[in-house]
Amino acid sequence: MTANGWFQIGFFVLVIFLITKPLGVFLARVFSGERTFLDPVLRPIEKLVYRLTGIDETHEMLWTEYTTAMLLFSGVSMAVLYLMERVQKFLPLNPQKFANLEPGLAFGTAASFTTNTNWQAYSGESTMSYFTQMAGLAYHNFASAAVGVAIAVAVIRGIARKETDKLGNFWVDMTRCLLWVLLPICLVGSLVFVSQGVIQNLKPYTTVELIEPQTLQVTGADGKTATQTVTRQVIAQGPVASQEVIKEFGTNGGGFFGANSAHPFENPTPFSNFFQVVLIFAIPSALTYTLGRMTGSQRHGWAVWAAMAVLFLAGITTAYWAEARGNPQLAGINETRSAMQSGGNMEGKEVRFGIANSALFATVTTDASCGAINGQHDSFTPLGGMVPLINIMLGEVVFGGVGAGLYGIVVFVILAVFIAGLMVGRTPEYLGKKIESYDVKMAMLAILILTFTILGFSALAIIKPFGTSSISNPGPHGLSQVLYAYVSSAGNNGSAFSGLNANTMWYNTSTAIAQLLGRFFMIIPVLAIAGSLAKKRIVPESVGTFPVTGGLFTGLLVATIVIVGALTFFPALSLGPILEHLLMAAGKSF
Repeated sequence: MTANGWFQIGFFVLVIFLITKPLGVFLARVFSGERTFLDPVLRPIEKLVYRLTGIDETHEMLWTEYTTAMLLFSGVSMAVLYLMERVQKFLPLNPQKFANLEPGLAFGTAASFTTNTNWQAYSGESTMSYFTQMAGLAYHNFASAAVGVAIAVAVIRGIARKETDKLGNFWVDMTRCLLWVLLPICLVGSLVFVSQGVIQNLKPYTTVELIEPQTLQVTGADGKTATQTVTRQVIAQGPVASQEVIKEFGTNGGGFFGANSAHPFENPTPFSNFFQVVLIFAIPSALTYTLGRMTGSQRHGWAVWAAMAVLFLAGITTAYWAEARGNPQLAGINETRSAMQSGGNMEGKEVRFGIANSALFATVTTDASCGAINGQHDSFTPLGGMVPLINIMLGEVVFGGVGAGLYGIVVFVILAVFIAGLMVGRTPEYLGKKIESYDVKMAMLAILILTFTILGFSALAIIKPFGTSSISNPGPHGLSQVLYAYVSSAGNNGSAFSGLNANTMWYNTSTAIAQLLGRFFMIIPVLAIAGSLAKKRIVPESVGTFPVTGGLFTGLLVATIVIVGALTFFPALSLGPILEHLLMAAGKSF
C-alpha cells in the first residue's frame, strides 16, 4: 500500500461526499414536482410524452398498482429484447453480420439487462450487433435504472407521507428520471469520455497488419497440435462512449467489450477510470440526502450515508491490503513495490491502473449493483476476491445500485429499529411511525428471497455435473466461482469470477431466474412496506423513542447489516475464499 494509493481513495470519497448534497437536492426537487433549471426545456417534452401515451400525471397509485405497472413494463421490455436478440441478423446496423443468439443465451441476456444485472455470458464485440447494443441493451440500461430510482422514490414517499394509501405514479416517476436525471448527465458524460479517447462510431471492424507476426500452437478438431502464424488482427469498433456513461451512471455494468472497463476503448486513461467510479456512486449516494430532505429529517439521511461509508471503507481497506501483499506462493518473484513496478498481486490487473485503482474499482462496483470491472476479480487474492463477494452478499446496500441501494438499506433500517425496540421493550418507531409485525415480516421476506436464491442454486450447481463441468479451478476456488455466479445474479450485480464457463443452458437459465427473483421478488415486499408506512399516522417522539439520526443508530445499522450477512453466508465463505486463503498461507496449492 502507498500514500499515493490512499490519496486517490481518499480523494474519491471526498468527491462523493461533495456531490451528495447538490445532486440529492436536485433529485428531491425533480420527484417532488418542484421547479428546476431544466424545466423550460424538459417540461414541454414531458407533457408531450404523457399526451402520446395517455398518462394522467395527476393520478396517484396504490402500492399494488405501482407494483403492477412496474412488472408489466419490465415484462414487456424483456420480451422485446429477447425477440430482438433472436432476429438480430435480419436487423440493420450489423456490419459484422453477427448471427441470431441461441434461445438460452438470449433469455439469460434479456433477463439480465431487464433486472439491471447485465450478466454477460458472451463477449459483446463478437456477439451483439450495433443495433442490439444500442436499441436493446443501452435502452435497458436507461430503463432499468429509471425503474430502480422510481421504486426508491416511492419508498421515500411511503416513509414521508402519513395517513394515505398513495405512493405516486410509476409512469411519471420513471419519465422524470429519464428526462431530468439520466439523459442530461449521460449526454455530457459521453462527451467527457470521447475527450478521453473512448471511441464512438458505427464503422465496420478494422483489419490491420501486425508489425510482428505471432506464432501460435493450435489444436485441431482431430486433437493434433499445429503451428499457426497470425499476421492480421481485427480491431473492434462501435458506439462505445454513449453506452459507457449509462453503464456506470445507471449502475448497469455490462460492457460493450468482453474486457469491460479494462479495455482501452472503454476506459483509456486514469481520469476516465476515476470518472467511472464517481458515476457509479453518484445517484446512490445522493439518494440518501434525498431521503433526508423528503422525510424532513436530514440528519437521518446523513446517518444512513455514514453507515454506507463505514462499510465501504472497511471493504476498500481489506481489498487494497490483500492485493498489495501479493501471493506468498510465488517463490522467487519480486512482488515489492518500486519505481519500476507496482508490486503486489498484479495478475488480472491493468498496469495503467495498478493495485489501488483496481481494488477501488472492484469495491465500488460490487458495493453498488454495477458489475463493471477494470480488472479480473477471479485473479484477486482469496481475501481480495472475498471483498466483492461480501459486498454483494450484504445486499449491495453500501450505497448500492441506483434506487436499489436506498430501498435495500431501508429494509435493514426496519430491522435495526425493530431490534432497538426489542432491547428497550417498546414498540419500534421509524421517523414517527410505529413498525409493526407486517413491516418486519415483509423486511425479512426481502432478505430471505436473496438468501434462498443464492444458496439454493449454488448448492444444486456444485453437486450436479451440469454445474461442476463449468468450473475451471479445482478446490475451494471452484466453489467460489459458482457461489459468485449466483451471488452476482441474485444481487443484480453482473460481475463474475470469469473462470466459470457460464454460457451453458444450465447457467444461462438458472442465473436468469436468480436475477428475476433477486430483482422483482425483493421489490414487491419493499413496496408493500412503503404502502404500509404511508398509511400510518405520525406519533410524537417521547423519552423512549430510539433516535435514527446519530452515531448510535449508524452503529446499530452497520451491525445489523454485518450480522445478517455473516450469519447467512459465513459457512459458504469458510469453504471458499477463507479456506483458499489458509491454504495459500500454508504454501499449499490445488
